[in-house]
Amino acid sequence: MSPKGRPEGELLVAGAQPRSAKGAAASVSAGERVRRVGVIGTGAMGGGVVQSLVRAGVPTCARDIRAEAQDAAVRSGATPTATPAELARACDAVILLVVDADEIETVLFGADGAAEALAPGAVVVLSSTVDPAYPAALAPRLAQRGIPLLDAPVSGGPAKAAAGTMTMMVSGDPAAFGRMRPVLERITGRLFEIGPRAGDASAFKIANNLLAAANLAAGAEAMTLALRAGLDPKQFFDVVNASSGGSWIFTDRMARALANDYTPRAAAKILTKDVGIAAALAERLGVNAPLTRAAHAAFVDAVAAGYGEQDDAALVKRAADLAGVPHPGS
Repeated sequence: MSPKGRPEGELLVAGAQPRSAKGAAASVSAGERVRRVGVIGTGAMGGGVVQSLVRAGVPTCARDIRAEAQDAAVRSGATPTATPAELARACDAVILLVVDADEIETVLFGADGAAEALAPGAVVVLSSTVDPAYPAALAPRLAQRGIPLLDAPVSGGPAKAAAGTMTMMVSGDPAAFGRMRPVLERITGRLFEIGPRAGDASAFKIANNLLAAANLAAGAEAMTLALRAGLDPKQFFDVVNASSGGSWIFTDRMARALANDYTPRAAAKILTKDVGIAAALAERLGVNAPLTRAAHAAFVDAVAAGYGEQDDAALVKRAADLAGVPHPGS
């Protein structure tokens, strides 16, 4: 039995479809069971999603252009595929967890792309963090092929993705969401149905990541101020976490900084991209957002200083560099 009491594989959502000898898929109709889900992009978050799917008994295919990421997915129990098209031909739903809109375009519409190979009615779940305008424009393009889109960004980090406790915000085709919900519930701790308009969930995610970025930038400054004042950084960490200035991201990232652990769970360049999207969205909507711009500038500076591939906790290292104090934990 699955962790939620249903026999393994018995997911009453858009289901596996009979294949011809050439591997072409018949169309998918509501109420059929999902027999296989594909994950394209099996890095930090996608690799965790693969683990959660496999643990829930959902047959899973994986594709990543990086051999080490795909190999890790295979070790977790996924079936490897050589191209997005091969994955799409084998699956009833495809979850995209690549870096940005350019990569989404490549895996969907490039050479050996998934869109051409997906059966009508198969669902694309876009879980990358992108400008809300992108899924809003992508939904009708896929609809022309009979493929519904769910705009479904995620939050919580790799550990929660692997544990099946991450947060997901979903907007888009209501029928597709209804069919996919049993699968999505198995890979999330909180699942928010935002509404029928693709792009709205991404707007939620961008606003959330704006808060995360601004909070982390301020936390890096506060820790650096404490260091410059000669305070004990561990004691400062404890005091903040017991006081009004504490936050989830301060606790999570400053703990890494104090341990001198900058192994990238979320690389600094990724949150730089996200807060850049937030700044552009604010400008497009006519919202004055000076804190967004300041946070973006801090992240851009840290990436330019060589910290882009490190965990975004490295923002505190850059702040310490600028203040001429040792890195916390060093």
